[in-house]
Amino acid sequence: MYLYGDLLPSKANPMDRPHEYCGIFGVFNHPDAARLTYYGLHALQHRGQESAGIVTLTYDERRGRKVLLQHKGLGLVTDVFASPELFDTYLHGDSAIGHNRYSTTGASGNPANVQPFAVHYRNGNLALAHNGNLSNARQLRQRLSQEGVLFMSTSDSELILHLIARSPQPTVLGQVLDALHQIQGAYALLILTDEALLAIRDPHGFRPLALGRIGEGYCVASETCAFDLIGAHFIRDIEPGEVLLIDREACRTGRFQRYSLRQSPDLPIAQCIFEFIYFARPDSWIFGEQVDKVRRRLGKALAHEHPVPRVPPGERPPLVISVPDSSNTATIGYASECNKLGYPCKLDIGLIRNHYVGRTFIQPGQGARELKVKLKFNPVRSLLRDRIVVLVDDSIVRGTTSRYLVQMIREAGAREVHFRVSSPPIIAPCFYGMDFPSLEELVANRFERDIERIRDFLGVDSLGYLSVEGLMRAVRSATNGPDGFCNACFTERYPVPVELGVLKEEND
Repeated sequence: MYLYGDLLPSKANPMDRPHEYCGIFGVFNHPDAARLTYYGLHALQHRGQESAGIVTLTYDERRGRKVLLQHKGLGLVTDVFASPELFDTYLHGDSAIGHNRYSTTGASGNPANVQPFAVHYRNGNLALAHNGNLSNARQLRQRLSQEGVLFMSTSDSELILHLIARSPQPTVLGQVLDALHQIQGAYALLILTDEALLAIRDPHGFRPLALGRIGEGYCVASETCAFDLIGAHFIRDIEPGEVLLIDREACRTGRFQRYSLRQSPDLPIAQCIFEFIYFARPDSWIFGEQVDKVRRRLGKALAHEHPVPRVPPGERPPLVISVPDSSNTATIGYASECNKLGYPCKLDIGLIRNHYVGRTFIQPGQGARELKVKLKFNPVRSLLRDRIVVLVDDSIVRGTTSRYLVQMIREAGAREVHFRVSSPPIIAPCFYGMDFPSLEELVANRFERDIERIRDFLGVDSLGYLSVEGLMRAVRSATNGPDGFCNACFTERYPVPVELGVLKEEND
């Protein structure tokens, strides 16, 4: 979820990694909806660590109507919902939606931006959880401001609520559809009303969203790994442009009301290819594929284009190691395929990742960035000493973390360090719900997309990126055709127009 007024990421992020913006989870018609949503958010924690929230729908006898109950706050899911009593004494109801959030610097400490958003308006209750970014947020906000709308947050997600509330359509469903036809960009949405749960994917299908069955009800999640944790059965992906209405009738009969936002069958599908490369958990199914299998194919494709270096007969083969954890699976595919192709190598664990870094008392600046890397990774010195090491990572963004890792491996005694990347050079920022730096901060652009200059900056003996063609071949399947993905961060070909100059101006 991008934040209006901070659309381009801050330069303060010390780790050279892309960030996804949100994970969403919802349950309809289950007596333990809030607790299931908690576990669903726990499984989706990798998609956002800034804040978490849950909204439930229940009947209030004192008021004589349905009400929304909410609990949300800054921090991890386990921190925000540290009290078990919340689920026993407060978050009642058989329907709930939840949200994990990652935000850019500048809005991260604003409680008003924590989702889900919950309101009561003329047609009843409405709660919303959003993953993605509205590319026409600026125009919508200006228009609504001129019409007298007051905003409580800096989030583009709030715009959707205002559009629904101001719609002249007589029904809640009509108001939602009216609002959806006014927004553009990338979005996966969960909207909880008094009578139903709506699961929505934008017409291009940028962000993943899956439907599952649990007990007599249904659940919806950004990734299927959330279903595994709660014992739900994965049914299918929500389709690009689909508006799926889950109500009591659907729970009873299994028949849903469905609507399509795709006004033309020729509208391109543009699923985010970085979900496969980095964001999604390898045990999830997204876009019709298991992430683990796709990442192994990426590693194999990389082996065909940039295998490990050959060594003289009798010398120990190169040691292949991953940058844990996101590149583990691609590294397995890479090493396996190198051996099959006649390039002997040995796969091993050369970097140990500390998963409990949390907040640290370090000062900003370049020294702090290096310390942050050391806090997160540590080399296995006895394994790396006097070896030819091939380091495999899923991507390089700014290059700072990669450079520190190479230094760390050399200081551990490696004789040579070679770098392999299971994606192409990132040359363009994302405006569809992903935290990439501006054009000037991307390492590929800083060195004019010259691979040898990037190699010198990283301090490695050789550098090999997977080509765009190799990437697209690896992600294609019977489910996803050749044109089913957005790869704008590698090609600068944006499937939905964005006003780059406006976005840059707003960030400044």
